[in-house]
Amino acid sequence: MGSEFQNVAVLGRRDDPRVAKPMSVLIAHLTKAGVRVLPEEQVARADLVIAVGGDGSMLYAGSLTRENDIPLLGINRGRLGFLADVTTDDMLSSVDHILAGDYTIESRLLLSAELRLANGKVVTAIAFNDVVLQRSETGRMVDFETSVAGQFVNTHSGDGLIVATPTGSTAYALSCGGPIVEPHLDAMVVVPICPHTLTDRPLVIASSQPIMIRLLDREQTAAAVAVDGHSIGPISPEDVLTISAAGHRIRLIHPPGYDFYGILRSKLLWGRDNRRRSTVSE
Repeated sequence: MGSEFQNVAVLGRRDDPRVAKPMSVLIAHLTKAGVRVLPEEQVARADLVIAVGGDGSMLYAGSLTRENDIPLLGINRGRLGFLADVTTDDMLSSVDHILAGDYTIESRLLLSAELRLANGKVVTAIAFNDVVLQRSETGRMVDFETSVAGQFVNTHSGDGLIVATPTGSTAYALSCGGPIVEPHLDAMVVVPICPHTLTDRPLVIASSQPIMIRLLDREQTAAAVAVDGHSIGPISPEDVLTISAAGHRIRLIHPPGYDFYGILRSKLLWGRDNRRRSTVSE
């Protein structure tokens, strides 16, 4: 019986030699295995998408696969990326396992961002990692308020706010002091960016509860909204930003041996035995 993945799209930055070389090796391996390799323009026809690169490549590939419910595999050629879990050393053996049906699939939460402007216009976007409200380059803090499921939470002052998926909890939210959330949880992480008060702490809430954010009027205040690092426009005190769980999800495919905690140990240098550290004699 042949593999269920007869049509595979391989995506990555071909202008980057560190990515182009493993892509060529992978495409040749898939072709030899009898798999039809599709170009990016035909992603919608793929049974599987393989992204080669870092988290940026995974985010881009995810934007192409989510609406068609196509599973996504990541080959890591980035630096600190958490999304692509297969190394180039294990790439071919991992792909062979997957083609043979030896794999697991993980469903990841996506967020829907809706920026409703005062003039009635509505801007929407889908986030794999996070939705970020951040001050523009004015040098001044922004004041804003948050509500969860219609209940007022807090009034904030600072550089902004991150609302992240569990996937995005290891991205910008982590650098701002947010918690790491297991990927399979249906939760959103709410993390202030450089808050003015130490009592403004990160929150983890159920993804079933939409978050509403309003910018407060302040002299010379300016802020914008970004989704997965891409700006969707400025926000003013008359506008409303609502973030909720999206109606569809991302499906990540993993070869045997996938270990979320192992990835954390590798990327964050956890698990080192301090008893074995060498000491410098005086």
